Amino acid sequence: MPNMIKRLSLFLIFLTVISCKVRETPDFVSVDSITVKHSDVRSITFSANANFENPNHIGGTLKSDGISVLVNDIEFGSLSSEAFEVPAKETFTIPLEVTLSTEDIIKKEKGGLIGGVLNSILSKTIKVQYKGNITYKALGFSYDYPIDIVQDVKIKF
Repeated sequence: MPNMIKRLSLFLIFLTVISCKVRETPDFVSVDSITVKHSDVRSITFSANANFENPNHIGGTLKSDGISVLVNDIEFGSLSSEAFEVPAKETFTIPLEVTLSTEDIIKKEKGGLIGGVLNSILSKTIKVQYKGNITYKALGFSYDYPIDIVQDVKIKF
């Protein structure tokens, strides 16, 4: 009888393991509107949320390395984050936040484009783009989600 209980237990464990979804990636739902989290004469902090839904019974990690941040079509750097733990069978959000120096914005604009940025700052609206990949990893499996969102953002100084 104890041998039969061991076999039944092993069978149930095996059945549980093979019924788990592991190779499915979390579903990328959307990137919420880009907003200005903070702004003053020295810097502007933009934030957005990448929304996902994980159908898997097992979590994993998501990391946003090298997402380029463009302001008025000029790249001002990239954002990276620490690995985010993906919860199993849940909807979740990853924050995407970057702080840019207003001085850098003015310095990077050369030639005829400087007027465009100054006009944007004076009109308190700039075009912000997040572009790159968010990488999902679980049990040796990885998948990249391409991100490309552009939005006109109002600034308050």
